[in-house]
Amino acid sequence: MKEQGKIFLGLSVFVLAMAITYGLWSNSSDHGLEAAGTTALFLAFGLCAFIGYYLAFTARRVDSGAGDNPEAEVADDSGELGFFAPHSWQPLSLALGGALAFLGVIFGWWLMFWAAPIILIGIFGWVFEFYRGENQNQ
Repeated sequence: MKEQGKIFLGLSVFVLAMAITYGLWSNSSDHGLEAAGTTALFLAFGLCAFIGYYLAFTARRVDSGAGDNPEAEVADDSGELGFFAPHSWQPLSLALGGALAFLGVIFGWWLMFWAAPIILIGIFGWVFEFYRGENQNQ
């Protein structure tokens, strides 16, 4: 994780330099500052910085993995990756609700009245999935 954090922090420095260069270069034309591209690059810088900071911060609290050892083999990183919800239907509900919400932006805000309950059902179902039914923890 330490190396991944360094990669993202380095990428954020590069994207920041490109955002500043792009902003200055597009501002020198007769049309003024090109706001969409400049804003997108600054947002990309922020996202890279957030991910890099998170990975660097987390790397201090967890054991070093095989990716941090330059002499590690591929097999050193094998094993259990974590716990994942078995046969969950909640992502489907969230995907349908999200698609309906985005269609609401395109065709009319009245579709949000249908999308919001579907999204809320998906969120609550996913959060409380292990508090009821066959997956209930005892």
